[in-house]
Amino acid sequence: MTDPRRPADLADLARALQRRSSPQEVMDTVVEAAVALVPGAEHGSISLVTGRRGVFSAAVSSQVARDFDGLQEELGEGPCLEAMFSEPVVHTSDLTGESRWPRLSKTAPERLGVRSVLCFQLFVHEDTTLGGLNLLSTRPDAFDEDAPGLGEVFAAHAASALAAAQELSQIKRALASRDVIGQAKGMLMERYAMGSEQAFALLARLSQDENVKLHDLAERLVTTRTL
Repeated sequence: MTDPRRPADLADLARALQRRSSPQEVMDTVVEAAVALVPGAEHGSISLVTGRRGVFSAAVSSQVARDFDGLQEELGEGPCLEAMFSEPVVHTSDLTGESRWPRLSKTAPERLGVRSVLCFQLFVHEDTTLGGLNLLSTRPDAFDEDAPGLGEVFAAHAASALAAAQELSQIKRALASRDVIGQAKGMLMERYAMGSEQAFALLARLSQDENVKLHDLAERLVTTRTL
């Protein structure tokens, strides 16, 4: 097995992430590679924040990782939450002796067998927090002194790729929306012998009258062929 600290491994990862076209594909690849490349990692997850209130597992390598995220959400404390909201890197070598999260340190080792945890905050441009990359082990002192530095580099690759995938996904949605609206306009122009501006104005008025998004109205028209 190749040494995970070799730059070639991270270069291969960066290229692999560039080939992923959706945010979910990026997150799944990140978690799988993180568990494989960071020494000591047995389980991994990416947790994302919704409205700076709810936290959910967006990608996991195992049920243990999913349950660990859920337990932190339930208790309202833990290293992954701390990494997302305050510290760029949070590490504990043994949860059983951890005083920062007393409820989690009692529950997680007993219920899930998790002992070592290493969490990284994910950033995109303008220091916007996306969430956290979380690595877990059932062994105490599982992560050596090089693991946090390697994980930070890894998290930087992951955050950039995830931000790019999200932007690409938004662009794809915008293009798809524009395409279906164009199809709906063409149908109206042909059916009612009206111009492009008139057809768009009709769609906009119907969207407002029915309190339906313009894209949804256009998609319904294209699908059903009726207004």
